[in-house]
Amino acid sequence: MTKPFRYALFFAIPIIVILDQWTKWLILSEPKFNALGCLDQTQRCGQIEVMSFFDLTMVWNRGISFGIGQSEGLMRWFLVLMTTGIAIGFTVWLFQATRRFTGIALALVIGGAFGNVIDRVRFGAVVDFLDFSGILRPYFFNYVFNVADAAISVGAVLLFADQFLMSQEEKTAGAVNEE
Repeated sequence: MTKPFRYALFFAIPIIVILDQWTKWLILSEPKFNALGCLDQTQRCGQIEVMSFFDLTMVWNRGISFGIGQSEGLMRWFLVLMTTGIAIGFTVWLFQATRRFTGIALALVIGGAFGNVIDRVRFGAVVDFLDFSGILRPYFFNYVFNVADAAISVGAVLLFADQFLMSQEEKTAGAVNEE
């Protein structure tokens, strides 16, 4: 990976964070969602139907992916530290990455992780609002997510493909060249 490309990836990380935080700000500032009112779970959060398969649904996620491991108090701060540690580890990996595909995947995960850490520090929960359950309902449970979650998910899939599929191709190519 060239230095300019690596610098571009480090520039992409704050772009992902800014895009994530901007979209969350739009949701938080829309009265129909009652976002801050429903933070303490005593009031209902709002929803806006956009299409038959897509809604904007305000949800506070206090857990990890898919709302697993709902946590408050000290566990909130444990999640902040864990997520920050993973993001820092991935940043170190990004400095050492040689393949562009690896770099792109890592930048997506890092940007998404920091976007969600900001929410967890500010509110104790992550703002989720993209709701495609109209498509997923027959096959899957309701999953509401945000831009950071999407970046993390896409980055994780790309990282898996890169590490397990592309690296296998390189090993196979290397073995053929040695013969």
